Amino acid sequence: MATGDMAPEDVDLLCRLAYRSGLGDATAVPPKPVAYVRDGKLGGHKPGIEAAREEYEATCFSCVAQLLEKTGADPSAIKFVITNSSLFNPTPSLSAALINRFKLRDDVINYSLGGMGCSAGVVALDLARQMLQLHPGGYALVVSHENITNNYYTGRDKSMLIPNTLFRANGAAVLLSSRPADAGRSKYTLRHVVRTIMAADDEAYRCIWQTDDADRNHGVMLKKELIGVAGRCLTRNLACLGPLVLPAGEQAKYAGRALLRAALKRAPARPAAAAPAAWRAPYTPDFSKAFDAVCIHTGGRGVIDSMEQNLGMSKAMVEASRAALYEFGNTSSCSVWYELAYAESFGGLRHGARVWQIAFGSGFKCNSAVLVANRPVKDMHAAWSRFDRSKMYAQLEAIDADVAASRARRAAEKAAAASSSSN
Repeated sequence: MATGDMAPEDVDLLCRLAYRSGLGDATAVPPKPVAYVRDGKLGGHKPGIEAAREEYEATCFSCVAQLLEKTGADPSAIKFVITNSSLFNPTPSLSAALINRFKLRDDVINYSLGGMGCSAGVVALDLARQMLQLHPGGYALVVSHENITNNYYTGRDKSMLIPNTLFRANGAAVLLSSRPADAGRSKYTLRHVVRTIMAADDEAYRCIWQTDDADRNHGVMLKKELIGVAGRCLTRNLACLGPLVLPAGEQAKYAGRALLRAALKRAPARPAAAAPAAWRAPYTPDFSKAFDAVCIHTGGRGVIDSMEQNLGMSKAMVEASRAALYEFGNTSSCSVWYELAYAESFGGLRHGARVWQIAFGSGFKCNSAVLVANRPVKDMHAAWSRFDRSKMYAQLEAIDADVAASRARRAAEKAAAASSSSN
């Protein structure tokens, strides 16, 4: 690991966070930020925009080239080019860079989405869908990216160091079609998109905040309210998504519990207090009955653990998300595509399989997309060709053992201190 003139305690924090978050050793950081830290330039000028452009071109131009080769799509049929990058928005735009590189038509309509966080990939997907519905008969190219070089934080604020720990180089390209000729060969149909934004709530709006620290180092602050905000935003998103995807039995249980809770609120205090606690809690539907594959934004191991436990998902259903975090780190808005590629590479998806992509982002947003497989999909992606599942689970088990030992040690020290003070 390159440490340069970083303070030892900051190095220790970053190492512990990366390890306990479930990142493996193969995650990629662009060379310029590494050299910047290694050469002891913290506090000086960052690598700059040209280095950030190089990262974007290296990660995204290759994705688009492979996509066009794989699909055999004629670039001249592309009507829309949509890019999303929350924190790197140069001029000319990222979408214009793609038009230049692949020499697309001069009447192509391009959009570059910025500032929309890790859920922007679903936002871009939704925009592409709407454009193709309004202007049928063509392709929409969607390219998702988050730039590490441009946004590498060089200060000491611990709340702003966390992104350095989790985020890694990334790029993903997707082609959508509204051409009737593509109906038989396309992999998926985009069935639903559900978007939730809580920006009207001040706490939610400010829980992920791009700012400067006391020394004017530029970065993104993750506030302690983030976890609670994410839970509330997820609940609202699921309330809208549930009726669209849940089987009738789960919807009936949800409605029944809601009626029961309403009745308890109107009941006299003594009978209401005697009711089982479970009756007073909202029913959490089993979303594993609605989907065959789930792609959870790789915001961190805690995000995946929470989704698994609170929504009753099996270990197999969240494996793609754990694998993407382990192999590639937090790849921001690209992560749901890395995970779909994992599902296609290992086991594949049957005809009619339902895929749920869910991502969280600044604002605060929770966005869901539901894809349905048009045919059996089994496709080994080059990005996953060297993945070692057993190595990942061995590391996760070691992390769990380390965390358990650390908690036991702290508990013993606390007990010893309490005993000493009582004596």
